[in-house]
This record gives sequence, C-alpha cells and structure tokens, in this order.
Amino acid sequence: MKTASATRTHHLTAVDPARQAFLLLRTVFTVAPILFGLDKFTNVLTDWTIYLAPQATAVVPLQPETFMYVVGVVEVVAGIAVAVRPRFGSLLVAAWLAGIIINLLVLGSFFDVALRDFGLLVGALALNRLAQWNSSAQRNGASRQEQTAPRTT
Repeated sequence: MKTASATRTHHLTAVDPARQAFLLLRTVFTVAPILFGLDKFTNVLTDWTIYLAPQATAVVPLQPETFMYVVGVVEVVAGIAVAVRPRFGSLLVAAWLAGIIINLLVLGSFFDVALRDFGLLVGALALNRLAQWNSSAQRNGASRQEQTAPRTT
C-alpha cells in the first residue's frame, strides 16, 4: 500500500521539469557522442578528417584517419561516462567540445559548426548543473519541487 507521501513524491518526480530536463540532456549527451564516435570508424555521416586542423597532427604525430579513430574512442568513452556518471561525463563532454571549437577556429573554417558546438557545450554545462541537483535530490530522498514547495498546514 502506497502512502500519500510516497505517491506525492513519485508524482512530483515524474512531472518535475528539472528532472525531465536532466533525463533529456543525459540521454542526448549519452547517445550523440557514442554515435558520432562510432561514425569516426565508418564515415557514414561525413569524412571527419576535413574538420581536423593540420596543427593537430603536427602536435600528435598520427595520420588524420588514425587521429579520428582516437577521437572516436574518446567520444564513445565520453558518452558512456555521461550515462554512468553524468556529473563527471558532462564536464568531459564540455571540455571535449571546447577542444573541437578551438580546432575549428584554428582550421579557419566551419565557423557554423563551431557555433553549434558552443551551443552543445552550454548544454553539457547545463547537464552538469542538473546532475548536481539530481544527485542532491536523490540523497535527500525528495524531488526539487518537494524540497522547495511551500508547506500548507
């Protein structure tokens, strides 16, 4: 038999916009990096080497294709990290996106992609904040709305 408190907590968690935003962002920042990472091995979406600044392969002496394989592995790991540890994984994805933006700016082209990736970076940072909130709410055993809802007596 459910208590009124347990029912209220479940209901608030199910409809809490912050919880929904957290779940949505965690899902997207899990799936997208994994898919993009896997595509580094297949090049179905695009030839990823065209986005690589020549300076990158000067710093890390790898062929562009090999460099992209390493990038693919990092992206898959980042996606898995978001799924398992969203507070850490979101920062990993944000840092990775910052690196991609710098690479594109150094390349001197694809500024539209750099701007899009900046938007994704902000989304990853928002996920980090929501992951911190979600962790706190779970520790306290209540949703954000329940914690901040005014008490009526």
